[in-house]
Amino acid sequence: MIGLIVKLIVCPTVVVLSAFLFRDVYYPALWQPIVVGLVLAVAAHAMEILMLRRGTFWISNIIDFVAATVIMYISPFFFAGARVTWVGAALTGFLLTVTEYFQHLWLIRTGKTEKGA
Repeated sequence: MIGLIVKLIVCPTVVVLSAFLFRDVYYPALWQPIVVGLVLAVAAHAMEILMLRRGTFWISNIIDFVAATVIMYISPFFFAGARVTWVGAALTGFLLTVTEYFQHLWLIRTGKTEKGA
């Protein structure tokens, strides 16, 4: 559960930062990247529950990158005036994967990936 709480804070923050940092990520309203970040957080948490354990660290990070990039790329289809290119989606996916790398390390080292933990 703590992994979800961390993601609910980190993912929207990264998407909002990406919208400010990258010209290839544009949302006309602040709430839009926050919503996208929340969707990314829930998706990343679901993938952790399904896949993350000792031995799947790198594949989990790769799949997180691909999923985040795809979700970022399709997000403008749901928001009027939003624009995200493949480059912007990939850059944001990379930033999210960097945060996921450290979260996955922490979750595995503390045993929070074990069922019932």
